[in-house]
Amino acid sequence: MAKQTNYAQPWNQFYGPNLGYVIEMYEQYLDDPNSIDPELKQLFEQWGAPILEEPVSPTDDEAAKTHQTFRLPETPTIFSKLVAAVKLADSIRHYGHLAADTNPLVKQEKKLRRLELDEYDLTEEDLKRIPVAFLCPHAPAHVKNGWDAILHLRKIYTDKIAFEFSQVHNLEERNWLIQQIESGAYYPSLANKERVALLRRLTEVEGFEKFIHRTYVGQKRFSIEGLDAMVPLLDELVRQAIEHEIDAVNIGMAHRGRLNVLAHVLGKPYEMIFAEFQHAESKNFIPSEGSVAITYGWTGDVKYHLGAARRLRNKSAHTMRITLANNPSHLEVVNPVVLGYTRAAQEDRTKPGVPAQNTDASFAILIHGDAAFPGQGIVAETLNLSQLRGYTTGGTIHIIANNMIGFTTESYDSRSTTYASDMAKGFEVPIVHVNADDPEACLAAACLAFAYRQRFKKDFVIDLIGYRRFGHNEMDEPMATNPTMYAIINQHPTVRQLYAQKLMEKGIITEREVDEMEQEVAERLKIAYERVPKNEDELDFIMDPPKTVVDRLPEVKTGVAKDVLHRLNEELLQFPADFHVFNKLERILKRRSGVFAQNGKVDWAHAEILAFATILRDGVPIRLTGQDSQRGTFAQRHLVLHDVKTGEEYVPLHHISDAKASFVVYNSPLTEAAVLGYEYGYNVYAPETLVLWEAQFGDFANMAQVMFDQFISSGRAKWGQKSGLVMLLPHGYEGQGPEHSSGRVERFLQLAAENNWTVANLSTAAQYFHILRRQAALLKREEVRPLIIMTPKSLLRHPLASSDAEALVDGAFSPVLEQPGLGADAGKVERIVFGTGKLMIDLAEQIGKMEGLDWLHIVRIEELYPFPEEAVKDIIARYPNVKEIVWVQEEPKNMGAWLYMEPLLRALAPEGVDVSYIGRRRRASPAEGDPVVHRKEQERIIRCALTKHE
Repeated sequence: MAKQTNYAQPWNQFYGPNLGYVIEMYEQYLDDPNSIDPELKQLFEQWGAPILEEPVSPTDDEAAKTHQTFRLPETPTIFSKLVAAVKLADSIRHYGHLAADTNPLVKQEKKLRRLELDEYDLTEEDLKRIPVAFLCPHAPAHVKNGWDAILHLRKIYTDKIAFEFSQVHNLEERNWLIQQIESGAYYPSLANKERVALLRRLTEVEGFEKFIHRTYVGQKRFSIEGLDAMVPLLDELVRQAIEHEIDAVNIGMAHRGRLNVLAHVLGKPYEMIFAEFQHAESKNFIPSEGSVAITYGWTGDVKYHLGAARRLRNKSAHTMRITLANNPSHLEVVNPVVLGYTRAAQEDRTKPGVPAQNTDASFAILIHGDAAFPGQGIVAETLNLSQLRGYTTGGTIHIIANNMIGFTTESYDSRSTTYASDMAKGFEVPIVHVNADDPEACLAAACLAFAYRQRFKKDFVIDLIGYRRFGHNEMDEPMATNPTMYAIINQHPTVRQLYAQKLMEKGIITEREVDEMEQEVAERLKIAYERVPKNEDELDFIMDPPKTVVDRLPEVKTGVAKDVLHRLNEELLQFPADFHVFNKLERILKRRSGVFAQNGKVDWAHAEILAFATILRDGVPIRLTGQDSQRGTFAQRHLVLHDVKTGEEYVPLHHISDAKASFVVYNSPLTEAAVLGYEYGYNVYAPETLVLWEAQFGDFANMAQVMFDQFISSGRAKWGQKSGLVMLLPHGYEGQGPEHSSGRVERFLQLAAENNWTVANLSTAAQYFHILRRQAALLKREEVRPLIIMTPKSLLRHPLASSDAEALVDGAFSPVLEQPGLGADAGKVERIVFGTGKLMIDLAEQIGKMEGLDWLHIVRIEELYPFPEEAVKDIIARYPNVKEIVWVQEEPKNMGAWLYMEPLLRALAPEGVDVSYIGRRRRASPAEGDPVVHRKEQERIIRCALTKHE
């Protein structure tokens, strides 16, 4: 039998790190007994080495205690009881959500172990002896002692709202959350009149869905039923916003519940929605007073993608704009777009320097699906923007529309976490889980979220846990794939029924009044339905874009007076006397001095900063973002200078004398989709601003392809959403391998139609200067469209890509450039070579070494789309003896511009003139991986283009 443990020996009271400390002190004692605390020295002298005696085999009760959450000493004192009670209170705060009543369908098994008194060797009597202040300092008046405090904490942390904030490290935020939650200060005290109004709203929400379900059988609507409380939750956020005189609320959401939100939060007339179901003309139902704005493209979109805007006015005549962003089927991709809207609404861009930001001017609400929140990477990308200086909006309120299923996929197959919201914990975002069957709790969650956002300027997540009454869409039968869940749902009363029953039991409303409310809503819906025409004759089946879109861009004067350019140039090179620029960089920049006085050369980055300076002088704000865009990926830009001694930043464009608007350039995080979406949203909301996004390399745009496909290329056609966004995509073959060569220009040309954007591949600095100025001049005009520029790498400093200073004064952007020195004798030209971008400079460089090229002419297509048909036709007509037209490119034959250009060139070629291709053969990869192989292939292409067929 094992020896009995001597509990009088002090070492048996030590565990874990404390025991380790005692052992360490004993080793120090052996070296020098006087080097340790006298009391500890006395213990060592009396009891010897701190070695635990082998205990007897524990009883079942003792074995259970070894797995306790917290264990008291063998001889507990009031102090140790107090420690245990505090530990219990903290466990309730941290783990109460695991025992909360947040699932409206089933009473889940509650994880109560950490919340039980036995786990802490505590009794009710122990707790009654502990003052409230130690356990719950913000408790309401009815809490009299420690036992009351524990009961109070259990109640509030395991009720219909559950809280997770242990991931919030900031003490001020944590303490504020504890105070709000445990005092109940955040929870609204509704008057009976407000409760009746809440029931009326739920009746409208449910009545709308039921009416559509009966009237438009089998049509998709992605109903809100099961998450009906989302609408009053949004109502509360909107009410709080206008009460605080916020200027704009921007909402992003996917399909589920969108029609209901449009009808009740955005005020879109029922008639318009019904007309969309009936394929009838709906524009006639837009409210004439302008309170609701609906934009239209010419091709349109399905009704559950459409957005709207609404203006509300409070009692003090403050006007607030609510916007629900148009959203394609790629669910969460709208998130950064909405944040871009919000940042644009917060900034004053009318003065030089960095725009002044007021985060109280607007805020964003993003509504996510429970499968999409953890499943779509764009959510994490967007959350990462929340505290970055170039992208912060002072806090977004996230609502997870949690119906506990994704299409037909159960939660256990769609995420690896306990909750759909868990990813937000990594960003220290507080989370509340709320039962969607308790509408008053949902309002409370909205109040807490809004107050936190206003105070701390950070994101907040509301996990609204409900269900989906029907299938993913109304043509699905969920019993086929999720029978257990839907057996429960089919028997479950609606939130309106539950809340009506609650109010009737409290005597706040009668059953008759509930029925009358339901009938009144049904009658309003019926009247709206009867007003909608039932024929399709008035629909636009042609779907042509407006004339301003069809026409080519208007001529814009983009040259700038020489004296203005000279003055701006010199101002950009003046640094404060006490600012120390890196000496090597300062020498490079100072070379730009005097360029206009001496009619020198302007390289790419020099032309860019001069374009920016003149655009600011014209009163157009500029925002440029991208990975490493302040310096430039190729160390060419240097718009932000750094003091080599202090690290202080200096932005020359903030100090030009007659700037009339703001300028900012931010280095973006290492993400493409979220940042490009953000900049697109910013530009849509602030159309007067020249917004530019730059990819580190052109191919990096691959990661943002959904933004090009769903928003930038088609947003105006689908939704009437104009944009003048500029995208800079470094492109050109320098032997750097597949991913750093091609910006995939073919993808943008494939998406090009209806003058939806401009695609350019420029070969000179002056062309870049003028196209930027043209874009800035068009921003406020109906003709505006996005601009995609395949920007250079090696050409940034190439002498043949630099321009005479005079070209910025007298020139203009030209969609077509002809190679100087060729084509002078029209009768001798037999071959015209067309191409674009860097390869044309390679050809020009080789031409400079050759003679006897009177048989050849070379033409650069600088604007690929819209194709400069007339200019090309005129050039071809100039050469009566031409025998062949050649398109030359660096990219493989199945990439680049060839497949786009071939039919256009064939259509313009004179009869009998061959149209052929010179370039790399069809490839799976955009470029060679070995630089030597690349050089050999590049030389072959140039040689073929410049060799006459005998």
